[in-house]
Amino acid sequence: MKFVSTIVGVILFVLFFGFALKNTQEVDLHFFLNYELRGPLVLMLLAFFIAGAALGILALTPTVFRQRRQTSQHKNTIQALQSAAGTGNAPPAPDAVNPAQKLAP
Repeated sequence: MKFVSTIVGVILFVLFFGFALKNTQEVDLHFFLNYELRGPLVLMLLAFFIAGAALGILALTPTVFRQRRQTSQHKNTIQALQSAAGTGNAPPAPDAVNPAQKLAP
């Protein structure tokens, strides 16, 4: 599996590198208030891809922290229940089998 992922990684690198070499022309990005940014197309695409990934991670941050907090609360509840069950309460005795009672055929 490691070999396959290495081959896929090399193929993707070659494809993206070829894409970068074919898209080196200058582009202008026009923002509000007549602000203009000029640079190679591939660098603009890379910058906006990185900005999108960063915004996506920031958007998921509250959900991750909420899930971690809930997991911690659940673990504490489980430990409390296990410690309460272990103190003072003996485990239930197994059901007794009456040898005189026979199973119906």
